[in-house]
Amino acid sequence: MKLHRHRFIVLSAYLGLLAILSPAHGQPQYGTVLPFPPTPTASEAGETILDSTMEWREQPQRLGPDAPNVLIVLIDDVGFAQNDTFGGEIHTPTLSRLLNEGICYNRFHTTSICSPTRAALLTGRNHHRVGNGTIAERASDFDGYTGVIPKTSATIAEVLHHYGYRSAAFGKWHNTPANQTTAMGPFDRWPTGHGFDYFYGFLAGETSQYEPRLYENLNPVEPPHDEEYHLTEDMADKAIAWLKQHQAFSPDKPFFMYWAPGAAHGPHHVFSEWADKYKGKFDGGWDAYRERVFQRQKELGWIPADTQLTPRPESLASWDSIPESQRAFQRRLMEVFAGFVEHTDAQVGKLIDGLEELGVRDNTIVLYIWGDNGASAEGQQGSISELLAQNNIPNTVEQQMEALEQLGGLEALGSAKTDNMYHAGWAWAGDTPLRSTKLVAAHFGGTRNPLVISWPKGIKPDKTPRSQFHHVNDVVPTLYDIIGIKQPKQVNGFEQDPIDGVSMAYTFAHANAKGQKKTQYFENNASRGIYHDGWFACTFGPFLPWDTPSTGERLKAWNPSQEVWELYDLTEDFSQATDLADEEPQRLAEMKKLFLAEAKANKALPIGGGLWTRFHPEDVISTPYKSWRFDATTRRMPEFTAPGLGKKSNVVTVNVEVDENASGVLYALGGGSGGLTLYMDQGKLVYEYNMLLIERYRAESAKPLPAGEHSIEVTTTLARPGAPATVVINVDGEEVARTSVKRTVPAAFTASETFDVGVDLGSPVSRDYAKRRPFEFNGVIKEVTVALE
Repeated sequence: MKLHRHRFIVLSAYLGLLAILSPAHGQPQYGTVLPFPPTPTASEAGETILDSTMEWREQPQRLGPDAPNVLIVLIDDVGFAQNDTFGGEIHTPTLSRLLNEGICYNRFHTTSICSPTRAALLTGRNHHRVGNGTIAERASDFDGYTGVIPKTSATIAEVLHHYGYRSAAFGKWHNTPANQTTAMGPFDRWPTGHGFDYFYGFLAGETSQYEPRLYENLNPVEPPHDEEYHLTEDMADKAIAWLKQHQAFSPDKPFFMYWAPGAAHGPHHVFSEWADKYKGKFDGGWDAYRERVFQRQKELGWIPADTQLTPRPESLASWDSIPESQRAFQRRLMEVFAGFVEHTDAQVGKLIDGLEELGVRDNTIVLYIWGDNGASAEGQQGSISELLAQNNIPNTVEQQMEALEQLGGLEALGSAKTDNMYHAGWAWAGDTPLRSTKLVAAHFGGTRNPLVISWPKGIKPDKTPRSQFHHVNDVVPTLYDIIGIKQPKQVNGFEQDPIDGVSMAYTFAHANAKGQKKTQYFENNASRGIYHDGWFACTFGPFLPWDTPSTGERLKAWNPSQEVWELYDLTEDFSQATDLADEEPQRLAEMKKLFLAEAKANKALPIGGGLWTRFHPEDVISTPYKSWRFDATTRRMPEFTAPGLGKKSNVVTVNVEVDENASGVLYALGGGSGGLTLYMDQGKLVYEYNMLLIERYRAESAKPLPAGEHSIEVTTTLARPGAPATVVINVDGEEVARTSVKRTVPAAFTASETFDVGVDLGSPVSRDYAKRRPFEFNGVIKEVTVALE
């Protein structure tokens, strides 16, 4: 359709008048209409815009024509010696497949714990420098421990965005402050606030694989109530779907994908058919496993031939010391874990298949990082409720097994009924030949994780292990190097902190190239060490990962200035087997000074800052409020932002209107692994305190509530977090039930479950209504008020 010339002149004049009358003439404003700009082809001889052709200005090209796609796969809580690719006994065909197509590293290191490793991985900086000296839930107000990644240390997703990359993150995030995860944000610390175009996963450190607390971008998502649902499978499907959308909508743009499943972090959740593959495989126990794997690692050339097998810590039980009555329990825990790990690797395989089917595999660099830390000893003596360790709650295997029987026995392990984790002995064996486990930064069992890199277009396959000393903070500069960009001096208006890592690209074609990383410090929970020019100095610290209840006593006598340090020559000692501290006192003294200098420069002081909330649980990150008003619209309020109903004195008042035989949840905090709930069942009022599965406390009204309006008051009284509590329930001013809770949860019931009104979303707190979940209340909740004392 053509516009008549006189009409065009009138329209142009009208548009120009609007522009002149706009509030800020000359500045674009919302609602402002500006005159058409001149086109490059319009002449000065009187041609109008209708006589011209449009030639769009060229968009700046900031990347080379062959910039690679990037896929980072980060597995959670798996050890150096668990996969069969490198000598372990858990089947990992995808890891092996990528090794056959790429290269591997046997001296690649992490920080020994979740949030810090992820922060270092995504920013290229040391973890304290970016505020992540500990996990998000244990953040404190020391500079290096706030849990806040500063905008002065932009993530790789933020940087690549400005170069035209499309990005997505899937799975575990764990880098948002635990008190900033509600529907009110702020959202600048969520994945999409750190540069990712799309996010599908969970914000906390762990979640149920069957009933996960998911978000899609900023929106909460409820998984289907489907017995065949599993989060890791869902993650693979969603990632492939996103890749297909990328190919459809922006095929000319490279992509950056961060795929970080909750597996194989606790709880160890997997379908029984995967666990059953390993029946009988581990009957000999962890000491025998370690011997077998050590020999296989040498045969494969994965570790140097002169590597020594380090001894089991005296504080860790031998397999022979485990009573016969407990061995079936301990074996099954390991079988479930093994099935969980193989299942996870299979989902990575689906993702790699998806890349091939879309025709983008050849120019996609895949970094398969086998663990954000070493294998986890947080299962302690073997557990059906892993947060017992996080809360430092003493318990026995007998208590665990007795509680398990009530849930269905050994067959319940790996199911939604438990939050099981294996014995710490299995974690120690899973780090063969290294010393210690996750949470120990002094020993490589906590920090040394296999890395495989595959890039068909850019890397020639070579199975020779790269033995240069490297760290997770080296990933970002490596990717910048191969993409061909420099570290930006400024991102989104923020001057940038220096990158701490170094590029590993020099090793791609040269397996035996001289290492280029000179110095790297480590610190977690006061366990610490320093690498420098082939030497490593370290001290264990007061925290014992496989016996957290005893840590409190050690902390009372802890003096960091009096700790004994160890010294190792890593050019001769792969596994830290020979301590040279006595032979090299001068070198050790210099290394200790170097550690303090690095710690100060990276905001790692005070030493032990990450331990603060273990001996000051009252300071755990939480809401600043003391009173609230809720109603039935209150849902998905994360535990760390919710009222501390299970660990502080409080009064909850619920005003309801009910019919006869009303049923459903009035409010619930936590999930099946631990929490509390107030609900009605056939008119009766029921309160339950689920103390991390091993103890349950219940109160029930003798009579149903009559139809009509009622005021229900629940008063909880306790001296301090962890102390016994008294719970009294009144209806319309009269007591109807009470219970005594022998011990309460001092820190948290769960990592990712929530406070919900009128429903129990996610994993149900009470087994009594588990089959009726989410057990929505069928009456009217007019108001819920909470007051903390």
